[in-house]
Amino acid sequence: MGRIVEMEDTQEKDGKPPEEFPEDTHEKKRETLDEMLSRHRKEISQLQNKEAAMKKAAAKGSKAEQKAKKKQVEDEISQLSSDLKEKQAAELASIGYSSGSGKEKSNLDNLVKAIAGVSVTSQAEHSRPSKSAKRREKRAQQEAAREQRIQEEQSNIVSDRMIENEILEKKLEPLGLAVNDIKPDGHCLYRAVEDQLALLSGGSSPYTYQELREMVAAYMRKHASDFLPFFLSETEGDSDISLAERFENYCKEIESTAAWGGQLELGALTHCLKKHIMIFSGSFPDVEMGKEYKSDVGRTDTSNQSIMLSYHKHAFGLGEHYNSVIPGLVR
Repeated sequence: MGRIVEMEDTQEKDGKPPEEFPEDTHEKKRETLDEMLSRHRKEISQLQNKEAAMKKAAAKGSKAEQKAKKKQVEDEISQLSSDLKEKQAAELASIGYSSGSGKEKSNLDNLVKAIAGVSVTSQAEHSRPSKSAKRREKRAQQEAAREQRIQEEQSNIVSDRMIENEILEKKLEPLGLAVNDIKPDGHCLYRAVEDQLALLSGGSSPYTYQELREMVAAYMRKHASDFLPFFLSETEGDSDISLAERFENYCKEIESTAAWGGQLELGALTHCLKKHIMIFSGSFPDVEMGKEYKSDVGRTDTSNQSIMLSYHKHAFGLGEHYNSVIPGLVR
């Protein structure tokens, strides 16, 4: 990784460079492939942050105004994403990788060679690749496949996200509910629950997102037998250390890192807080957890009101995300 794709030696036998290339062209520093890929990921991340900020700014005013602003944001982000995709594809093409349809195998081979530092230009005048070049190419195979998958995901992300959001909006609107966007930083599940607790209390949440993480880890340790069967199915194949040690490491990640929370953590949260949790989704059927804590119909106190979240499969590229679901006119 990190080697640039070098141009073939096109110099004439008499030592004169071809007319179309100035003599100092080869001296100009070019961006390495791994630098380009890193920059591409940073550009995608910046666009995602821009979208989150624009959506937050649009969540003001009357319901009609919010809807109009939301449509404008989606249209602008769609155009920006399309422009970014074209720009990045052109840059990849400049080093021998093209995402054109019908040439996937050739494209992947070229990207592998580019990552490995092997020229993707014509090989007619070159001898067979050396063993070291072959080893570099082999090591690059996995990274190339991953990069191609990212490119494919990025090409579909806007349409998938928009479809998911439209379905979710149609589901929530008749209930008088709306999505309140939560920061996508790995703590989104716990931040969304913190937002819900603040809403239900009418002020600030009794627990911060970090305290919720610590509560979940402590509960899972205390009730390990309830979680181990599900944990085992998720970590099957990792047999270098004992199951108990793997589970303890998992709990440590929950309380001390930004590890993404999922169904195991939701199960712990519903018991820690003794609250019914409702998860709405535009991609999957809605899910209820902790039904035993669901308040009786007609009760008006807030002590047992449900926590309402939304799950987004296509919110931010290859990642998944949780938001808080709130009354439509409350922001």
